[in-house]
Amino acid sequence: MADNRGKVTVVGAGFYGSTTAQRLAEYNIFETVVMTDIIEGKPQGLALDLSQSRSIEGFETRVVGTNGYAETEGSDVVVITAGLPRKPGMSRMDLIGVNAKIVRQVTENVARSSPEAVLVIVSNPLDEMTALAANVSGFPRNRVIGQAGMLDTARFTSFVADEAKVPVSAVTTLTLGSHGDTMVPVPSSCTVNGKPLRDVLPPERIEALVDRTRNGGAEVVALLKTGSAYFAPSAAAARMVRAVALDTGERLPVCAWVQGEYGISDVYLGVPAEIGAQGVRKIVEIDLADDERAALLAAADAVRAKQADVANM
Repeated sequence: MADNRGKVTVVGAGFYGSTTAQRLAEYNIFETVVMTDIIEGKPQGLALDLSQSRSIEGFETRVVGTNGYAETEGSDVVVITAGLPRKPGMSRMDLIGVNAKIVRQVTENVARSSPEAVLVIVSNPLDEMTALAANVSGFPRNRVIGQAGMLDTARFTSFVADEAKVPVSAVTTLTLGSHGDTMVPVPSSCTVNGKPLRDVLPPERIEALVDRTRNGGAEVVALLKTGSAYFAPSAAAARMVRAVALDTGERLPVCAWVQGEYGISDVYLGVPAEIGAQGVRKIVEIDLADDERAALLAAADAVRAKQADVANM
């Protein structure tokens, strides 16, 4: 979709959705970015405002705001951000009932209006909402992916860079598993200036950074008091959309349907995957330490149980 071709839709014009739409428009690779939201006037106003920044930021993307799905028809990629954000003291799982209803309704509309789209789910609880969207849409599971590992890995990278006092570009990290309590940061795959993380930081500091990563969203929510993170999450979602739009095949940590990889089956789980025009090209299996592999298996079991629960919501 180079040379400004194709259409991407962002469902939900809150902070997360509107910032994602801004990033996608400023990439200047799409002909059209559509924001749809149930609040009358909000997506239209945001789209008008964003459009007026085109000459300043140097992009030609057409930005459209709407309260329906007619304008979204034929989208190549749809990002679903709809749902309630967390409040201080809430876990992602506390949102499961109310957001399941919202995601189900949105996915039904999206499947009708853009039956060939790749879906990128960001609504919480992430792993469960991704599974729900796959079930409701009936799309091939490779075309339904969740945004989790990109964000969690970015947080881990940021924390490690600050702790080691190096540029973020010098740090490589990875997180797998769920977007929540059973998140599996993978220190064995982390490096600082090419050196293993375990050679750079003591074990207790690595464990502290792992814990902070696992609770990274809650830390932001507690500080904001109203609303939740959106700058880093929108950057993660937009980068995933870019990989689909440009068919890059780049390896990204995403929530994907696992069927045999890592000895795990029948569950949406955070894993490294090659992302292209049809969503997940393939899941990449990497070497894990024994404790990391055990944690990933435990995460799969926990998430599988919750995904079964949400199927009927």
